[in-house]
Formats: sequence, C-alpha cells, structure tokens
Amino acid sequence: RSKAFGACTDQELVVLRRIMAQFRLTPPRRRTRRSRPARHGRRPDMRRTVRKSLHLLGEPVAMQWRRRRVKVRPLILLLDVSGSMADYSRALLQFAHSARQATQRVEVFCFGTRLTRITVPLRRRSPDAALAEAARAVVDWDGGTRIGACLDEFARTWGRRGMARGAVVVICSDGLDRGSPQVLETAMERLSRLSHSIVWMNPHKGPNRDYRPQTVAMMVAEAHIDLLLSGHDLDSLAELAALLPTL
Repeated sequence: RSKAFGACTDQELVVLRRIMAQFRLTPPRRRTRRSRPARHGRRPDMRRTVRKSLHLLGEPVAMQWRRRRVKVRPLILLLDVSGSMADYSRALLQFAHSARQATQRVEVFCFGTRLTRITVPLRRRSPDAALAEAARAVVDWDGGTRIGACLDEFARTWGRRGMARGAVVVICSDGLDRGSPQVLETAMERLSRLSHSIVWMNPHKGPNRDYRPQTVAMMVAEAHIDLLLSGHDLDSLAELAALLPTL
C-alpha cells in the first residue's frame, strides 16, 4: 500500500487494481436552498400545518416543520496523462473508474496537450473494458504537457456550463508544464471562483509532509490549492477518499 506505483511490478499493479475497485468515495455534501418536510427544524411548514388542521375540522395540531435539503457535491477528476506521469496515470485512471462506479456525480477528464472527457467510457462496469475504451479516446497519451491551456479550456467550456459550480476539483499532475504560467494562473483563478475547493495530487510530493513546490507551474497554482496530496501510492489515494467527506 505504501509502495510507489512506478516501482510496482505488473503483478503488484494487478493486486492494487483489485484493492482500488473496492474503494467507496463519499463526496462532501451541501445544504441547498430547497427544503423538505422534517420532524424537527427551524422553519415552520405552515401549508402542511394548516392542511392537517383542516383534516381535523380546525382542531389545533402540532406544528409541522421543514428542513433544507442536503445534496452531494459534484466531484471532478482531471488526470495528467503526459509522458512524465506515465508511472502513475494508469493507476490514477483505475482510481477514477472506481470513483465513477461508487457515485454517479463524478466527471473525469484526461489532459496532456489537449483536454478529453472520458466520463462515458468509465461508466462500463468492467474495469478492463472501461480503461481500454478510455485509452482509445485519449489521443495524447504519454505526450507533452500543457496544464494551463487544458485547465483554461475546462474552465471556459465545461466549467461555465455549471459542471464545476460548487464542485470539488481534483487535479492529478506532477506540475511539469510547458505552457505559459500566466495562462495557468488565469485558469486556476477562474476554477477557484467556480468550484467549492481544489485538491492537487502531485506524485513528487511523496510521503514528505514538508514538501514545497519546485516547478514554476506548482508555484503559480499553489495560491489557489486548498489541499495538496501526493497520489503516488495506494495509501495516498485512501487518504483522499477519507478526506473527501470533510472538505
């Protein structure tokens, strides 16, 4: 569980995939503006109270209450599949498939030099079939990296349509960006305004709790990150799963 994905043998990766298939992610919840009937609450439900009283021909009845509805926040996974993430991207893709099977409010994107939505392929129950179909959809696998441009495209297209509004955005990348830092800064700022929180998983962090960003991209993005994790082994993914409900 504490062995880096890049150091695992093929047999160990198979075992890790079986363990990840049992992950059950619980995204955080939020209270909506809509309400529902409840036994107790702070907001009286006058309509139900009067209706119940009319059924009893005007006799006094106990006050009926309403409570605000609770809704699961959307979870968005943005996975870096560039060449520098080759040791981790396939394991993270398996983790994304497990997350998609656990809850339906999960959107998954891959990015290298371009952004690709792979939520639909990951709906398949068979992990092998889902990962194979997702791999065919991503044309820039193991290529270059343009983190800023891809995040900017997500924020401008999918984010503005409401997908990222109030969501938890998890970015899995080592931060080795060949694009413009200004583009990344703009994209991260826009994402931070749209989303509820941003989690960045950087395998270079590893088990080091005193890790400080070394690349230009990570230094630029750091100001907009709410939680920085590693994502380099199974324990770090389990840590994300445990922290999600508390965000």
